[in-house]
Amino acid sequence: MSTDLIITHRYSSPAGELVLGSFGERLCMCRWACELHPGRVESRLRLHLGADIREGTSEVIEEATVQLNEYFNGLRKAFDIPLRMPGTPFQQQVWDTLRLIPYGSTVGYGSLARMTGNARAVRAVSAAVGANAISVLVPCHRVVGADGSLTGFAGGLEAKAMLLEFERNNATQHS
Repeated sequence: MSTDLIITHRYSSPAGELVLGSFGERLCMCRWACELHPGRVESRLRLHLGADIREGTSEVIEEATVQLNEYFNGLRKAFDIPLRMPGTPFQQQVWDTLRLIPYGSTVGYGSLARMTGNARAVRAVSAAVGANAISVLVPCHRVVGADGSLTGFAGGLEAKAMLLEFERNNATQHS
């Protein structure tokens, strides 16, 4: 049995229940409890980190909870939690670019591909967005279809719509 652990803790948000996970002193997961592809995030993290999973809490989970509460109360627009996001260099690039999408804004997958410098890699960018294990904090909900329509989201389209509406309504409030 592995000595490395991913500690998980449930967080109830207005958009649905999330599962936070920490590995060491970094957040490695913020996934939807009811997700489109159950078990995919944990399987990938177990493989990449060589870790077992158990419920509990940690300092980084407690801090993520504080920051998520601030976000959902309209007091926070960006997060400063230390993250552990195992993935390919291409996925890392896409996830870093997601964090550049301004609060209250959306971009299409084609625009996101151009932002990464990979204009012709729309499908690969889309796949990398779908592999994001840290929802909300790494704002994949801000990516929409080319026509502005809501497209696939691990937490479901209702949660995505709620997050986008919430951010639009709060974009001009609080700094």
